[in-house]
Amino acid sequence: MTTSTTELIISGRQTWSAVGAMAMCVAMLIASEFMPVSLLTPIADDLNATEGMAGQAISISGLFAVGTSLIIPTVASHFDRRSVLMALTGLMLASLLLIAEAPNFAVLMVARALLGFTIGGFWALATATIMRLVPRDDVPKALGLMYMGNAVATAFAAPIGSYLGGIIGWRGVFWALAPIVVLNLIWQWVSLPPIPPQAANSLGKVLGLLKRRNVAFAMLGVMLTFAGAFATFTYLRPFLETYTQVTVPQLSLLLLGLGVAGFAGTYGASALLGRHLYPMLKWLPMALSIVTIIMLITGHELWMVGLTMIVWGAINSAIPVAWSTWLSQGIRDDPESGGGLIVAAIQLSIMLGAAFGGLLLDHMSIAATLIGGAILLMLASFTVGDGQRLKGQRS
Repeated sequence: MTTSTTELIISGRQTWSAVGAMAMCVAMLIASEFMPVSLLTPIADDLNATEGMAGQAISISGLFAVGTSLIIPTVASHFDRRSVLMALTGLMLASLLLIAEAPNFAVLMVARALLGFTIGGFWALATATIMRLVPRDDVPKALGLMYMGNAVATAFAAPIGSYLGGIIGWRGVFWALAPIVVLNLIWQWVSLPPIPPQAANSLGKVLGLLKRRNVAFAMLGVMLTFAGAFATFTYLRPFLETYTQVTVPQLSLLLLGLGVAGFAGTYGASALLGRHLYPMLKWLPMALSIVTIIMLITGHELWMVGLTMIVWGAINSAIPVAWSTWLSQGIRDDPESGGGLIVAAIQLSIMLGAAFGGLLLDHMSIAATLIGGAILLMLASFTVGDGQRLKGQRS
């Protein structure tokens, strides 16, 4: 028999403390995963790599996150969930320390692979863990709090990383993250209650969802959307340095504007999705594609680049909200398996998008990188179409 939410007898204060600890872990994961975006140039220079190669530091974490997100629900079903989450957080700490001391590009990639295990594992288990920590009526509130860690890290990690990187160096930035992760590990140890193992869906059942026509089209749309977005996002610093010729303080401000705009995008998407889910799934990637091209065309004008980056950040942040809402409708009979599948699809697309953008950058130009990302986003919009092919039999 599985353990339900109400069988975890803990106080209200401890419950929300545990949710807070998970929100902080989310923030640290997002910060750790995407910090290289703001530090791409100095990392490449220090490790004698091209900027395209340095971008693979993001793609390699996505590769290992894909595999982990698919298998960890089954593996974790044999262990206390609290122990699994803390072990994953400890792995994130080890990854940060290894990155900070990386003597060469190969070691950096190994460290980012370790981070990928944490990313895939944590995200695959997070929602189910929240559902067992809090009463059913409080689940939306708890999930909102946990995803707030995502929004905060998205808004502030890149600009802070860029700013501190200019002062203490890129290695110093990762050293600075390590003690925060230690504090989070302690917080988890204090607040998370024992969470007994429960049966999990097999890998075959998760992948079996792809036999459904609407799920197959949706995963293709997800992958094209996120690959297109990250083919651009990963290489924003080289673009801003070569096209716009920004200083480090200007770079930090531009990335901050992009991140803060994400709050508006998330809020706006939440307000509109109830009635306009499928049009948004189609037009959000198309709009992001158009804004990417405008940013390229106006790349030599600082004020225009700043404006387009704000719009880009708002649109980009709305996309995950839209696909999460689709999950609750398109696979409503098996949302847990669907959640594992969509996490794997997103992480795989991040890896492929970063690799694709880096390939274009190294062999062609930064302009080709942005154009390539824009084309993928357009293809995502065409894949979604009017949304009929994404609707399940009960939608």
